[in-house]
Amino acid sequence: MHNPRNPRVLPMRDGVSPSCVVTRHGAWPTLLDFLVERLPIVPREDWVDRMARGEVVDEHGERCAPQRVHRGGLRLYYYRSLPTEPAVPFDEAVLFRDDDILVADKPHFLPVTPGGRYLQQTLLVRLKRRLDLEELSPLHRIDRDTAGLVLFSVRQATRGAYQALFRDRAIHKTYEAVAPWRADLRFPMERSSRIEEAPQFFRTREVPGEPNALTRIDVIEAAGGWARYRLEPVTGKRHQLRVHMAALGLPLRNDAFYPVVNDPPEGDFSRPLQLLARTLAFADPVTGVRRRFESRQQLALP
Repeated sequence: MHNPRNPRVLPMRDGVSPSCVVTRHGAWPTLLDFLVERLPIVPREDWVDRMARGEVVDEHGERCAPQRVHRGGLRLYYYRSLPTEPAVPFDEAVLFRDDDILVADKPHFLPVTPGGRYLQQTLLVRLKRRLDLEELSPLHRIDRDTAGLVLFSVRQATRGAYQALFRDRAIHKTYEAVAPWRADLRFPMERSSRIEEAPQFFRTREVPGEPNALTRIDVIEAAGGWARYRLEPVTGKRHQLRVHMAALGLPLRNDAFYPVVNDPPEGDFSRPLQLLARTLAFADPVTGVRRRFESRQQLALP
C-alpha cells in the first residue's frame, strides 16, 4: 500500500535521511518554482542540479524534473546539505544498544539533531552513518551545550512505546551541574515557576503565572565557593535547569545564555557548559526489564 510519509523513497545517504516538504495549493507554474520560494536558502540553480541527479522525488518515488507542473498536497523528498559546517572535535560513545533502543553518551558542543549550521556534525547523523541505522530517532533532546545521555529509538515499530515513557513521565532523569555555592540556601529544595519563551528566540525565562516547570535540587559537594548539584527535572521545559538555577542566583558555570548572553566565538571549545545528563532509569515497555544508564563523563569543581 502506498504510504506518502515513507522517506524510503530516497535511501539514507552518508547518515542523512531525506527531508520532506509538502507542496501548497497555489499558482506556482512548476514544482521547481514552489521549491525556490518555499526553501530559498537553496539557490534555484542548485535545485535544478539536484533534480537532474534524481535527488528530488515525490511520495511515489518518481523523480521530479524542473519543468514538472506544480500540484498542491504532494510530498517531495530531498537531501539536506550544507557547503560547510563547524567541526566538533569530540566523540560520542554508545553505552547500550539492542533491537529497540540505543543509549549514547554525548559530548559537549555536539547538537543532537540537524539544524542551522549543523548536519553531519550532529549526534543523530554520526550514529546513523557509523551504525547504518536508517530508522534511528532520538526520543528526547538535550541542548548542544549539555553533555550526557540521550535515548534513541532504533526502529519505528516499537517507537511509540518508548515515546509514551516521556509523555507519561515514567522515565527518571538526573543531571549534574557546577554552579556557585550559596550558604544562605537550604538543600534539598524545589524550584517551581512558569517558564515561557523569551523575546530572544534562543532563550526562555520565568514569568508570573501558574507554574509549569518543576526542578528538584540537591548538593553533592561544595568547596571554594563552588558546588556540584544534582538536578532532577520533573517537567521538561526548554532550558528549564539553566533558567531555574540562574533564577536562584546559581548560574551554571560557563553558561553562555543565562543570566546574560555571552556566546563564545565559533570554534572556541574552552568553556564547556557545566551541565551533564547523568542518569536515565525506566521500566522497558517492550522487554519489561528495569533499565538504568549512567554517563561515563565527569564534572569537577574548579
